[in-house]
Amino acid sequence: MEGTESTRTKKSWWPGFKILDRYILGKFIGTYVAAIAFLTVVIVIFDMAEKMDDFIEYRASFFNIIFGYYLNFVPFLVNQFSGLFTFISVIFFTSKMAFNTEIIAILSNGVSFNRLLWPYFISALLIACTSMALSFYIIPRASERQFAFESQYTRKGRNAQFQYDRDIYRQVAPGTFAYVRGFSKELNEAQYFVIETYENNRIVASLTAARATYNETTGRWTSNKYIERRFIDGCEEFLQKQNLDTAINLTITELGKTSNLVKTLNINELNQFIKQQKDKGSDMVSAFQIEFYSRIAYPLSAFILTLIGLSLSSRKVRGGIGMQIGVGVGLCFTYIMMMKIAEEFAKSNTMPSWLAVWLPNIIFGVIAVYLYRKARR
Repeated sequence: MEGTESTRTKKSWWPGFKILDRYILGKFIGTYVAAIAFLTVVIVIFDMAEKMDDFIEYRASFFNIIFGYYLNFVPFLVNQFSGLFTFISVIFFTSKMAFNTEIIAILSNGVSFNRLLWPYFISALLIACTSMALSFYIIPRASERQFAFESQYTRKGRNAQFQYDRDIYRQVAPGTFAYVRGFSKELNEAQYFVIETYENNRIVASLTAARATYNETTGRWTSNKYIERRFIDGCEEFLQKQNLDTAINLTITELGKTSNLVKTLNINELNQFIKQQKDKGSDMVSAFQIEFYSRIAYPLSAFILTLIGLSLSSRKVRGGIGMQIGVGVGLCFTYIMMMKIAEEFAKSNTMPSWLAVWLPNIIFGVIAVYLYRKARR
């Protein structure tokens, strides 16, 4: 009796992995891989046609084009369209199963709708784990190599390689700000360099140099001449000095476009970078947090989109597969649009970064549960 009870208990929480599960898993992953592969090939062909003039002009070898650029470009494409094609794959093959009355046959043979979800859940888990591995570790390194290729072999990349804003203002510590104007990467030199210190929203000290050079080895800024000013009790102390040699929490990497910088950081490096920016009191922390939370929230959306797709397409309808795919794609694009809108709210500090990133998942998670409960009846 004890053995029988143990077996029943085991079956209650472990559905097993049977022929039906393998069939659905194969359909799901097969459709997903085929769709992603087809889109990737199409995008790569169009991208190659667009950039071919640059490749010829800057003499990029075929080996570098394939292994230096496109091999590093593909992981980004796969992850970028993963959610969309997870959804489309579920809608497509499940609608075909419903149209061919396969779903009815499965349910008529004693398989519950909850049990039917099991292979879908496993497929979504595989896709989510793959997406996390890509966004956490693989894509950052691939993006670094991709940017390096673009900076050498494409006109747009070469122009943006050492592109810095003329006027750069960064907070390097709480109450301390650095202003850099006219920075040249070739010379590692700024035409104008200022460090300002504030207390209670009032400036208490500043350091100004007409020219300042950054030493990448030591991480220090140097200048032959500079001016130091101190503001005490309404009085200004003005000193002209020589041989500036100072270290501040600001590297030339941070002087550039930080959007590209964070894309090349793996999840651990990104987390450390965010902590560093918080310590500095940077006003760009929310933008970096969006990148961090998105790398977690977006892969997990595979479960939500799979549940919505199954719930919508498991019944045979008059409109056929086309209508179900149309409704599904419309919902998926609404999800993507909501993600973009929420990110803009986070960047403007209208709402916390974590809430902005997770809000689409929360809303569509509620929709998924509602549709699933409705589909079970």
